[in-house]
Amino acid sequence: MAGLICNAFGNALSIAGNMGSGVWSASAVNLHNWTSISLGVLLFGIGVINALTNQVLIHHWDGKRFFGEVLFVMFFGTFVQYFVRWFDSIGVNTAPIILRLILSCTGIALFCVGISLYQRANIVMHPNDDTTNILRFMYLKGNATASQLLDFMPPLIVCAIAYFPTGRIDSINLATLFSIICNGFIIAAADRHIWPHLKHNFKTKTATTTE
Repeated sequence: MAGLICNAFGNALSIAGNMGSGVWSASAVNLHNWTSISLGVLLFGIGVINALTNQVLIHHWDGKRFFGEVLFVMFFGTFVQYFVRWFDSIGVNTAPIILRLILSCTGIALFCVGISLYQRANIVMHPNDDTTNILRFMYLKGNATASQLLDFMPPLIVCAIAYFPTGRIDSINLATLFSIICNGFIIAAADRHIWPHLKHNFKTKTATTTE
């Protein structure tokens, strides 16, 4: 639960700051601007697609994993939408540009800490972060930075597609560059320094990796 709240709070702060957010959140914001579908619904839909992708990546059906991730994104999307409204109500979206940049980068760092916590606990997590866990341990020999960079490709493509009908790209700014460069490093640092006794416990039905 701590990881979920930290992730949702950090994502909402980076979105409200409007100086760039995590790339998956940015893809949802740009789809929202294109389709007018609520941000919470889009975050949920993207999460379900991620959860289905994970079933392909682990090479077998894991119902507990799938339905746990769907439940996670249901709460995640609701929390993000609530926190964004609260941040807007206290003026985060109208703060001076330097302050908004600092807040957006702080939000990114916070959601990276949340990701680190629930990836290591490996009970239930956001399906997108399970994707990076799967890529990290099943395909990329434990490299957190490489798995994050590979995972950024789909949402960046979505943002590019959404640009053509709208003529604009939102939530992509300096803080997004910070996210692309630093996400993997922040998660790896949180692994070492925040609750360091909580070790990676990545499992599938056919493989187990402990770090």
